[in-house]
Amino acid sequence: MGRRALNCRSFEQKNCSNTREWQDYENGASEPPRILAILASTLEKTILKNEKLLKASHEKKDVVTIFHGSRAPTLSIRQYIERIFKYANCSPSCFVVAYVYMETFLRRTNGHLTSLNVHRLLITSFMLAVKFLEDECYNNVYYAKVGGITTAEINRLEMKLLVAVDFRLHVSIQTFDHFCFQLEEEAAREKSRIERPFRLCGLGKSFTNKDGSSFASTTPG
Repeated sequence: MGRRALNCRSFEQKNCSNTREWQDYENGASEPPRILAILASTLEKTILKNEKLLKASHEKKDVVTIFHGSRAPTLSIRQYIERIFKYANCSPSCFVVAYVYMETFLRRTNGHLTSLNVHRLLITSFMLAVKFLEDECYNNVYYAKVGGITTAEINRLEMKLLVAVDFRLHVSIQTFDHFCFQLEEEAAREKSRIERPFRLCGLGKSFTNKDGSSFASTTPG
């Protein structure tokens, strides 16, 4: 896969694509998109299940990775997701793709989603999703501030995640729809309805820059 120069700007400016959901939320005209709460609920239930399993098993141990912290952050998963949405200024579709990256990483590393790794894994996966899907985005310095970690740490996390997924950030329409369906099932169990984020940001198309070069993520210095 060739290299693509990411169009990342300094964090003082808002450079991601404006969407109706983000604009309404920023102006205080609406609540955060329902899909954020459903994603948070899905992740929380997965964590409860995994931690119960790991605690009950004397043989099964979690795979400790660079994404693990020494203790769980005080900010809840829902609060963390809503914070990311508030400051990232991008489509809710990016959260679905970030969810795909998280699941891919955990499957390939034989890891479990827990309260010790979910926040770092979430902000890193989200950052890569925005870089891949959006025409313009903030740089790593900004996402580190949003995520509550240092720039050096998010740079390391980014590279770890990229290597784990073999630098394959493309998500097919079929995979995207599959994960949307999973979230819709979760919403149905909670007797809610979510808006499917059909702004696919080029999913299913070839990804090229205006200069004709193809994509591979790089970590800004």
